[in-house]
Amino acid sequence: MEIALELLESMLVKFRSEKKWTLQAIEQLSQEDITSSPTSESNSIANLIAHIRGAVHSRVETILLDIPDIRERDKEFEKGLEMSKEQALKKIMDAFDILIKYLEHLKSRPELLMSQPFINRPPLTYSQVNNETTALNLMMSMFREVHFHSGQIIYAAKIRKGRLIWNYD
Repeated sequence: MEIALELLESMLVKFRSEKKWTLQAIEQLSQEDITSSPTSESNSIANLIAHIRGAVHSRVETILLDIPDIRERDKEFEKGLEMSKEQALKKIMDAFDILIKYLEHLKSRPELLMSQPFINRPPLTYSQVNNETTALNLMMSMFREVHFHSGQIIYAAKIRKGRLIWNYD
């Protein structure tokens, strides 16, 4: 189990770091920055935040807190999606906190990494993983998904601001 614990710790470090940088980027934005899209075909930062939060809800929160999957994925990508800066910060913080909590749970019970948490649940909606996926595969998928979209958030923030100020503490 030593390698499993090392993997989980590594993922925890990465998610905590990603949370820090994403929050710092959003904190420097205005309401308009959060809701505007770089192009007519692009997602706004609000869309990306809604999508990350939706993915975390349907893939992790349903397992961790036994909350039914009520995600409406198409609404995450609606043009003109309104979201205040406070809502944006709360949604992204909640998403990262749920991921971190689940990883900490797995770290305390590494034998669950190869479990199939969706095996006896309704079919997953809007997911790259299926009901036979393992907890390990789920977290690897979430790692890729969240990293990809938080990178888009930071890039869109840089486009809007030109330059972001980072706190490295």
